Amino acid sequence: MSAASSRSPAAKASRLRMRLPWWALALPVVSFAALLMLVASPAEARAAGAPQGLAPLLELLATLVRGGA
Repeated sequence: MSAASSRSPAAKASRLRMRLPWWALALPVVSFAALLMLVASPAEARAAGAPQGLAPLLELLATLVRGGA
């Protein structure tokens, strides 16, 4: 005895055909890679006169969260 299906085969097929646009995956990957490069390579930041390492970045984020600019 087969069980009755509550959804039609067309509804299941249309749900399977839904796909994300290319930028929905590319944008987070590109932004993560850019931020990782900024944090992980302080040697390039030294030439620009910016503070090195992760501590200044965390201090800046804490200042922004507290409402100071």
